[in-house]
Amino acid sequence: MGAVDSSRTIAELKELRALTGDDNGAQRVAFTPIWAKAREWLRTKLSQIPAETHLDAAGNLWATLRGKSERALLIGGHIDSVPNGGWLDGCLNTLAGVEILRRVRAECGGDPPVTVRVVDWADEEGARFGKSLFGSSACSGNLEMDEARALRDKAGVSLPDALKDHGIEFERVKESHRELANAAAYIELHIEQGPVLLDLDLPLGVVLGTFGVERHAITFRGQAAHSGSTPMNRRRDAFLAAAKMSPEIYRIAERSGGGVCTIGSCTTKPGIVTSVVEECRITLDQRHLDAAALARMFDEAKTASEQFAKEGNVGVEWERLWDIAPMPFDETLLRFCEEAIVESCGVAHRLPSGPLHDAAEVARAGVPTVMMFVQSLHGISHNKIEDTKEEHLELAVRAFDRLATKAIEWIARQ
Repeated sequence: MGAVDSSRTIAELKELRALTGDDNGAQRVAFTPIWAKAREWLRTKLSQIPAETHLDAAGNLWATLRGKSERALLIGGHIDSVPNGGWLDGCLNTLAGVEILRRVRAECGGDPPVTVRVVDWADEEGARFGKSLFGSSACSGNLEMDEARALRDKAGVSLPDALKDHGIEFERVKESHRELANAAAYIELHIEQGPVLLDLDLPLGVVLGTFGVERHAITFRGQAAHSGSTPMNRRRDAFLAAAKMSPEIYRIAERSGGGVCTIGSCTTKPGIVTSVVEECRITLDQRHLDAAALARMFDEAKTASEQFAKEGNVGVEWERLWDIAPMPFDETLLRFCEEAIVESCGVAHRLPSGPLHDAAEVARAGVPTVMMFVQSLHGISHNKIEDTKEEHLELAVRAFDRLATKAIEWIARQ
């Protein structure tokens, strides 16, 4: 196996940061001029390999090295960022894939045993329109067209109109599914975005899959009453019932064996200091890698809410906001990923991904998939302080290349 130049990947990451960031961080929000500028920069890098490039119907950018077999290894990432984002989220995946393309072309003389493709997914972050995984969900066939058609940004611009500005016809975006016709495996490298590997003092991890999500609004309804004249034992306080949910969801998460629960917002009515709360609406986000465990977490939270409502003589209603099933990754590729990490740094740790990634959409389309994580300093992402040690970045690119080689050999054997 030839060698990737991992230091070149770091240099290109810094070049991209200088080109598309400012003092507040990365500014490559999808379907904006800075994102388009980043895309042109990426095309220039790909033309120097050289690799065949094209945009699919959803605006995903593909770079292809055709091999002896049409069956393809896909290497995915995204060049877009959140506003004031970090310098590694998404683009590390993409530029590591570019470096692997260089290595494969140099080693195989432009004729690898299988086809190798890098994809820069369009709008993974969903920062402008609030819809994450746009390009990959269009490609997988899972994009909800009616929902996406109605999306607007803060200025009132619709998603279809924004796409049109970049040469993308909204009603045809699902035609991008044809890109997966010969996909035999998909791999993705990503910063962890959390503190697990940092706390373990390990550089790299094997991602077991992405969490399933249950997201609900819970509304407790009591009775507004004067805060001065209403005795404590006569109150029907919606806020009191809602407040009891906060410690309870921590207990539910602890019992679940690896799940997480978050109450992310709370609003009250009438919302004045002189009134007992009549209505309190909280939002609950629950995540787990195991579907049965996620269902138990939901059932336990619902039961708890009904208990607290009864204790406070208030009503309670649940409204489903959004849900997605857990997506475990491919067992064979998990083993290859673990081998690649052990060969590179001696120790591999398996962990789930709490955030969603394009990899989950590809897996949902039936393509064998795996992700590799590299440690995040501070456990922070989507922030200008996002960072990873350079020696860990170089190690990640080399280990990811080992994973690519194992995947190529596996596809060639099939």
